[in-house]
Amino acid sequence: MHRFATFFLLVVWLHSVAYAQSTAESSAQPLVITHVTVINATGTPLLVDRTIVISGHRISSISGAAKPSLPQAARVIDASGKFLIPGLWDMHAHFSDAEYLPLYLVNGVTGLRIMFGDSTAHESRKQIEAGTLVGPRMVIGSRIIDGPTPFLPYFISVQTPDEARKAVDAEKQAGADFIKVYSFLPRDLYFAIVSESKKLGLPFTGHTPMSVSVEEASDAGQKSIEHLAGIDGSCSSRAEDFHLRSRQDLVEMIAAGKSSLAGGSHLAAMGVSILDSYSPQRCAAVGAHLKSNGTWVCPTLVIFRTMALVGDPSLSNDPNVRYLPRSIRVSWEPENNYLFKIAALNPTYAKRQFEHDMVTVFALKQAGVGIIAGTDTPSPFVAPGFSLADELELYVKAGLSPQEAIRTATYNPALFLGREKDLGTIEPGKLADMVLLDGNPLDDIRNVRKISALVYDGAYYDRGALDAMLRKVERLANRKSIVEVLLQTISSGGIDAAIKQYQELKSTQPGVYDFDEAELNALGYQLLGSKNFKEAIRIFQLNVEAYPQSGNAYDSLAEAYMDNGDTRLAIANYQRSLQLDPSNSNAIQMLKKLNSTN
Repeated sequence: MHRFATFFLLVVWLHSVAYAQSTAESSAQPLVITHVTVINATGTPLLVDRTIVISGHRISSISGAAKPSLPQAARVIDASGKFLIPGLWDMHAHFSDAEYLPLYLVNGVTGLRIMFGDSTAHESRKQIEAGTLVGPRMVIGSRIIDGPTPFLPYFISVQTPDEARKAVDAEKQAGADFIKVYSFLPRDLYFAIVSESKKLGLPFTGHTPMSVSVEEASDAGQKSIEHLAGIDGSCSSRAEDFHLRSRQDLVEMIAAGKSSLAGGSHLAAMGVSILDSYSPQRCAAVGAHLKSNGTWVCPTLVIFRTMALVGDPSLSNDPNVRYLPRSIRVSWEPENNYLFKIAALNPTYAKRQFEHDMVTVFALKQAGVGIIAGTDTPSPFVAPGFSLADELELYVKAGLSPQEAIRTATYNPALFLGREKDLGTIEPGKLADMVLLDGNPLDDIRNVRKISALVYDGAYYDRGALDAMLRKVERLANRKSIVEVLLQTISSGGIDAAIKQYQELKSTQPGVYDFDEAELNALGYQLLGSKNFKEAIRIFQLNVEAYPQSGNAYDSLAEAYMDNGDTRLAIANYQRSLQLDPSNSNAIQMLKKLNSTN
């Protein structure tokens, strides 16, 4: 089963309807930051020339005294001329690879809302909470629950209300903090998820399904609307007509077994019609409706900016690309990317849509709707950590004040998550997650990039420690691909020689080549694509040996056996994949198919 970190959005339709603790100063030593200007994200004026005392993981005191009483043996940081803001949260992320989590911290991002709760995310959080890995705090959602024709094959596909309820139960059991719904859920399945989520006390969030309006989703209690999904349709003077058409299209796509880019030109044309019929009065009413229900919005403007810039060489010149693993860089290439394919259907519309998104965000803000900052990282050219500053800049361009923009990534996430007693502002008693800046972000929001130091969970990371993190990540990201080496050996010496070479290189040169699961998986699929079934099976077997707890590795091995005509071994490996990963919808569907033919 193909797995990519990037979650490509059906954007047109959505609008229509490991680092050790030693890298930081020990949190056991009291930390004092003096002469700092505090922006506490409560909306109050700047607190000038303050002294912050941090004991353990929390803020002990904030004082304006000229000569405050300091704890013994404290480390004192003179922050004259610097500005302190709360740690930032990215409230829509899909990237939780342990080796690359420092990318968030070096950008002041101390918290993530993970929007697809796979085993990688749960394992990273487990290590962070155990103190064996330094990474941001995480709130982890379910695997994405979609309808009979899911957007991607590894989404959970539900066919009936009973299956929808069972999917919610299973995700709760797997440790999900909330349920995420997706675009292609029919009405009855969506409301079954709503009912079961409420029964279990789980928040539910996600896209606005094509089968319901934004107002209906808000009335049902959906906690947040991601990507402005469906809001444009409800802001149209022809909203009822568009909602009816969207439901009809969904029925037709389900009947045809299609989703994804199905009907792309038709959907783009509908998007143009929606923008042409935009009604500021309707949008104000929609905003009032969302506010009255306490429904939040996570706009993720950065991905729509990417669509508007499709074909622009500035995208590929992004210097932050060097910090990302090869699998993501490859997925960002236009020929591999759904997002770019959608934008290419109508580049003029993509630019117009992005400009309209900015108008929509300001209209929602004016209506008092709660906005939380998210990036949908690692969508194309939305780099983990780095792109949150881009998102905040876009909010300011849309009409929010710098103070309001900062709150979308600090106080608002804490309020949304019900953790305002611990997070979101700089106040005594709260967890010590803070970012020390060299410039005032209230004067220029771009100053959130000028990070002098990070205080995270009471530990102090100076600029040198943050730069060391970046250098290590860059080395990891730019390891040589083991795929190219093994392919050449398979061609010249055969599969046995390639496997021997893999084992020798992994033992002798672990820092030179990338031996990650995704690398072997990619090699296996290349071999499958060229009909080299036996070689592909050997590579997938090697991946299973290297990553025995990976449901995805067994899923891929099963697919290779199936393509080779060995149904018995395909079934056995799909079953093993499900044992390791009970939510693997691809394995569930393939087992149904294989068992029905035997």
